[in-house]
Amino acid sequence: MPEYRRILLDGAVTETVREGDALVAGDGRRVAIDEAAHLPPVAPTKIIAVHLNHRSRVEEFRTRLPDAPTYFHKPTSALNSHRGAVVRPEGCKWLNYEGEIAIVIGRTCRNVAPEDAAEHIAGYTVANDFGLHDFRDTDAGSMLRVKGSDTLCPLGPGLVTDWDFRGKHLRTYVNGEVVQDGNTDEMTWDMHYLVADIARTITLFPGDVLLSGTPAGSRPVRPGDVVEVEAEGLGRLTNHVVTGPVPIRADVGAQPTESEEVRSTALGGDWEFRGIRPPRRS
Repeated sequence: MPEYRRILLDGAVTETVREGDALVAGDGRRVAIDEAAHLPPVAPTKIIAVHLNHRSRVEEFRTRLPDAPTYFHKPTSALNSHRGAVVRPEGCKWLNYEGEIAIVIGRTCRNVAPEDAAEHIAGYTVANDFGLHDFRDTDAGSMLRVKGSDTLCPLGPGLVTDWDFRGKHLRTYVNGEVVQDGNTDEMTWDMHYLVADIARTITLFPGDVLLSGTPAGSRPVRPGDVVEVEAEGLGRLTNHVVTGPVPIRADVGAQPTESEEVRSTALGGDWEFRGIRPPRRS
């Protein structure tokens, strides 16, 4: 399966193709993968993410899925790359990883049927949909700062084409320990469905990214932690967590909080979904 990576080569953004342990530019220049300065593999105009999709995540929150997927938006300023630093701002403590698979659009897409969506997909990459839950109380459901703060959308290491998303393992590691272990077959809505659903009312352009959901096990990480997300056939995305040197400004806007909702969501509880929890069986 061809794999394409964007790197910074001699000061210029360069598209490369992976050949074994090397990345090869169009002009023939080669750089070892371990020495490359990686960039996000695509440059989207928008990043759209589904809330809940993996059955294990739904069960973890003791809730049920709606009849159709719901979404939120991550600004492109949240983009980060393979080996990039994820910043937990000073004064915040509830930064969670969420290992996911990202769908990358290849052709302008609008009003397509699920069975035709594959023709509009360029390929797939690994994603980590980090969430800064300290702002969950103040985002009024938009997830803007929770999921859209700077550095909270690592993608990479490369864009893989001709990849079949069915039956693929998805794992997240923190400091080498497996903390999420899922499979694409537990997704309620597959990649083609998600593309067709969004494209009913939103035009998707080449490079746009859709995040397809995370399995159970999202938990907080701290500065110094190394977080890796591995998807079968797509490679392993590696990032490390650092502390932002400047505290959240206190002279404007809502401040980070540590309510029951914040703690429960960050630690895998059910606060966020209590209103739609199914009745318990006796």
